[in-house]
Amino acid sequence: MDEEDWRHDRIGSAHRGANPTVIRRLDAGFAVIGDRQFLPGYSVLLTDDPAVTRLSDLPRARRATYLAEVDRLAEAVERACARLDPAFRRVNIEILGNTDPYLHTHIWPRYDWEPAHRLPRPVWLYEEEYWRAEQHALGTRHDALRTAIGAELDRLALADAP
Repeated sequence: MDEEDWRHDRIGSAHRGANPTVIRRLDAGFAVIGDRQFLPGYSVLLTDDPAVTRLSDLPRARRATYLAEVDRLAEAVERACARLDPAFRRVNIEILGNTDPYLHTHIWPRYDWEPAHRLPRPVWLYEEEYWRAEQHALGTRHDALRTAIGAELDRLALADAP
């Protein structure tokens, strides 16, 4: 299997331990760091079942678990990014499903250093160069950020434990 095959089966490769973007396995999915980091800390919660194509496919209890994990990942990204970059502004949370056919939720950190005309607009309006440029590809330079998000996920899990 080619090293990049995990991109064609992100959920299956996460189950097999072959998806290098996985930060943590959660109860209803996988917290992963995004392949593109033009907004450092961009993360995604992937469902753990590729047959689940939309939030309403999940039974109510599982849906509540998934949404609680979206909240946990978003807070972890917020805490980590705010600690590492004083220009951190907020996170945007999106469930879109227009390209990938499985349930997943985007957690986008937003920063004051973004161009002013971008701040009120969706991330998806960034030009193609941001999505394709090698300088924005996930790499070892993001290890500290990835570790910080994972540590925050762990702290939040402990805080929520009975």
